[in-house]
Amino acid sequence: MNHKYLFVVGGVMSGVGKGTSSAALGLTLKSKGYKVTAIKIDPYVNVDAGTMNPVEHGEVFVTIDGDETDQDIGTYERYLDVDITKVNYMTTGRVYQSVIERERNLEYGGKCVEVVPDVPEEVIRRIKTAAEMAQAEITLIEVGGTVGEYQNILFLEAARMMRAESPDDVRFALVSYLPVPPSIGEMKTKPTQYAVRTLNSAGIQPDFVLGRSTLPMDKPRKEKIARFCSVPWDHIISAPDASSIYNIPRMFEDQDFAENVLKSFGLTVKQKDLAEWTAFTDRIAAAQQSVKIGVVGKYFSTGDFTLSDAYISVLEAIKHACAEVGVKPEIAWLNSEEYEKDASKLNELKDFDGVLIPGGFGSRGIEGKIKVIEYARKNKIPYLGLCYGMQCAVIEFARNELGLLGANTTEIDSATKNPVIHLLPGQEQNLCDSSYGGTLRLGSYPCKLTEGSTSREVYGSETISERHRHRYEFNNDYRKQLEDAGLVIAGVNPEKDLVEIVEVKDHPFFVGVQFHPEFQSRPLSPHPLFVGFVRAASS
Repeated sequence: MNHKYLFVVGGVMSGVGKGTSSAALGLTLKSKGYKVTAIKIDPYVNVDAGTMNPVEHGEVFVTIDGDETDQDIGTYERYLDVDITKVNYMTTGRVYQSVIERERNLEYGGKCVEVVPDVPEEVIRRIKTAAEMAQAEITLIEVGGTVGEYQNILFLEAARMMRAESPDDVRFALVSYLPVPPSIGEMKTKPTQYAVRTLNSAGIQPDFVLGRSTLPMDKPRKEKIARFCSVPWDHIISAPDASSIYNIPRMFEDQDFAENVLKSFGLTVKQKDLAEWTAFTDRIAAAQQSVKIGVVGKYFSTGDFTLSDAYISVLEAIKHACAEVGVKPEIAWLNSEEYEKDASKLNELKDFDGVLIPGGFGSRGIEGKIKVIEYARKNKIPYLGLCYGMQCAVIEFARNELGLLGANTTEIDSATKNPVIHLLPGQEQNLCDSSYGGTLRLGSYPCKLTEGSTSREVYGSETISERHRHRYEFNNDYRKQLEDAGLVIAGVNPEKDLVEIVEVKDHPFFVGVQFHPEFQSRPLSPHPLFVGFVRAASS
């Protein structure tokens, strides 16, 4: 197979939308009959995303084969509707680790190992391996960060080397920002011009420029970029802010972006099929009834700003479910620490149609989450708890229904007399050795659902498979006591008898799951648990 490669790099600022642009382009290329895969390069020395700060870096997305990756891998999965594996994700740390391991194993044949060309060549090897494993005709490679940053120089060098080796098979797209300063009132192209020149200094000329901005790019701005950046007019794509990120593929289609990418590779359009995606976006636009969902977490704040990237898959899964049910989501951020400081604030939960607690770690805000769960349970507010949200639900039930005072997770209180949540077997040595990176229970595991449970009803299946990321679990020593008190054990891992799902009887919807269903939700196949939750919240 003659593989084609398109590198996507960023200009002017981070967070410009490279991941979503790559995914949307990938979807439109796929709709034209081509097999597409996507790779994310993270310029961090971390070996994987599992040890990165979620506020600074965003969500950790777990692949089906248990890799802790950047959130953009999740974006690719949602748009391309495929499972992407660990071979499609690399970091600076991961690349250097491979080079050093190969050097230690004498795989360089006793040669002196150098940063250039050996590190870029390892990057190229990984890119080509991912393309081969996916049998992709077109591979999109997103290089994290912004051109001009020291951290991504070696990845840009790898891209330059690939272009020099196969000029007909490698293309570049720069996703750059065009500010519209309020005091000036005019869209400015100069930052993008400098970004192109910075990319030129790495030996790379972009073939396409995507102009991100608050407004569409007009003709004079396109003319400036075409003239001063040596990019063909029809290769300059206007990418203004969209009302929904799922409208971006249609925005690109209106400008023949994918078609022009194919032409640049000497390829032709095999088919045109965006019908299902168009129907999905039409459902989003047609929704009239609103459903108000409160997401209770702690990874929201950075200074005076609130960020949602720590829970991006959860938010998108809610949106997918809302499109399926035919309602508009109104999502509110609720800081669990506020409920610890002032219990009277819990009354604001009456205004919500549903409450969701996503995954997390650590003691900060946990008592606030437990109070929220108690309020939702007693006041019949639909509740969905994910991972930590399930563990907190077990703690709340043990304390308030079973009467186990001080019931807790040993993650928070190692001396608790009632450890209803405790360490997974085999994890003790990891903690003793301070071996934290990549040692959680990761990847997909089966779960058998209990007949007559809410979960069995919404899944419509007896056995499921879901992705995990946790180190602590339900303590089976308390299982009978909790069941006798009314807690429903709705799902169990058949291999190790681990409790995966808990429910509460006589409630519109109260489900806590140890896994992360959000990682498997797709626009065209929303996750059944989220659909069940949104249906209950909107009824």
